[in-house]
Amino acid sequence: MGAAPSTPTLDVAPLTPRLGAAGAPPSPSAAEQMFAALVGEKAYPISSEFWNQLLELPLTLQWPRDRVLQACHAFAENNYKTKHLAKILIHLVCCLQECTSTTSVSSVVYQRAINAAYISSIFLKFIIENAKTDSWQELCLDIDRSEKGLEKIPAENTVEYFLMRGVLDYIGSVDVSPELCYLHHELLNLMLVLMSTQLCSGPSPEPKDVHPFIDAAMLQDSSIVASVVQKLLLNFVTRPKIPLNASHPVFSDDGRPGVLQRVGSAAANFVLLPYYYLVSSTPEGATSQLADNSLLVLLIMIHYRKCISTNESIPTNNVYTMDSNTNDKDAPVFHDNPYCKALNSAKDIQYDRADVEGNAQDRPVVRLSFASLFDAFGRCLNDESSVLLLYSLVYGNCDFQEYVLVRTDLDTLLMPILEMLYNASRKTSNQIYMLLIILLILSQDSTFNASVHQLVLPAVPWYHERLMHQTSLGSLMVVILIRTIKYNLSKLKDVYLHTNCLAILANMAPHVHRLSAYASQRLVSLFDMLSRNL
Repeated sequence: MGAAPSTPTLDVAPLTPRLGAAGAPPSPSAAEQMFAALVGEKAYPISSEFWNQLLELPLTLQWPRDRVLQACHAFAENNYKTKHLAKILIHLVCCLQECTSTTSVSSVVYQRAINAAYISSIFLKFIIENAKTDSWQELCLDIDRSEKGLEKIPAENTVEYFLMRGVLDYIGSVDVSPELCYLHHELLNLMLVLMSTQLCSGPSPEPKDVHPFIDAAMLQDSSIVASVVQKLLLNFVTRPKIPLNASHPVFSDDGRPGVLQRVGSAAANFVLLPYYYLVSSTPEGATSQLADNSLLVLLIMIHYRKCISTNESIPTNNVYTMDSNTNDKDAPVFHDNPYCKALNSAKDIQYDRADVEGNAQDRPVVRLSFASLFDAFGRCLNDESSVLLLYSLVYGNCDFQEYVLVRTDLDTLLMPILEMLYNASRKTSNQIYMLLIILLILSQDSTFNASVHQLVLPAVPWYHERLMHQTSLGSLMVVILIRTIKYNLSKLKDVYLHTNCLAILANMAPHVHRLSAYASQRLVSLFDMLSRNL
């Protein structure tokens, strides 16, 4: 993308935007005036009727790419003075609060909320990708608190905290229904954009790194944290459907994306996130995105870690708590992550051992059906994000790990994992690592090792080198692990990956029962190959 013009302007830039007559749909020229005013130099007060008129527009304008880029540059440059980004985010929260405070929400408020989330996502994405400072001064979130209309924001709250509280409270407290699915979808997209600032820094944020929105998310009440984690997991499990007769508010009647839809691809200098912004203009194209984006948001939040400087005093105002899982005084110390703790303490809604033993919980607890979650992994365990969630639960949540180990249908979970290892040449080393670590954790249990040899598979359709009929799941694991070892020795040559495979085989060894002839043959060939390499 070329350099921005020094003074970006639009073709239409009125001082006072005007819509059509009351009740009449806005004309294309009136809509252009509204967007021109949004990105222009004039600052509109947060209490101005301008915001309601803007957010009630159908976002169906068709602009060429150069005008879209021009609008983004103009918005970013004038935002220093107008603070329009902060104002539209505040209006979004106000709409969400109205949506949660009453059972009967008007379609106008619903449309305002969707449009506010959509518009702010687009311009936030552009500003974040083109920011020149690590402190994100370009966002200009420091607005004049004396301005009329800001009474709803508590004096001690920053704009980013107010925004994250409003968005997270809505996501966690409002069920996904056919009528509300698009708003949930836009809020999840907004969350992905808000948290993408961390990708402009190192893999582990340093103490002085500034990530205003995700840091604000870490400060939320435990009740909000638990409800959000529960709802995101539920979305992953249920994969809510969008009605076939539904239409997205940001698309025109002919199905073409509107002007702001184009900003997502036109304004990007580089891709910050796997940011799926309604890749299809049909409802079906967005159906799976609600579950997929819920999973992405959950993974980003539970794996966020921020280091505490050795010279930094430990916070005492409940902003963060110290993660003291290490006794090494030279090891980095991280702020505790409440979302990770909520996931690790999640309980099975059908059986809660703490309740049986009479131990009351002193904080809100995530509760969902482990059976449904287990089955969801069996259906969806085909990409890196779902594998990472499974790893996070098996590694961090003792209750879920125990639940997996007592299941008699372990093939539901293990067959997709083994199939991905079978296709290791199509995976990165990190993806292979994650799969092997899951197997390594499970193989530490003697019951698991005994169970996999008792479960007989009628066929393995994806294994092409040999027909495998009536073979045990344990025999198949041995075959796939040996195949992975040989692939690693010939291609990756990664000693740690090699060690993990051998460790799983060692864990399984004392419990091997009725190993198939083919698995025995592969095991002998492995010994022969290793002995020749000594």
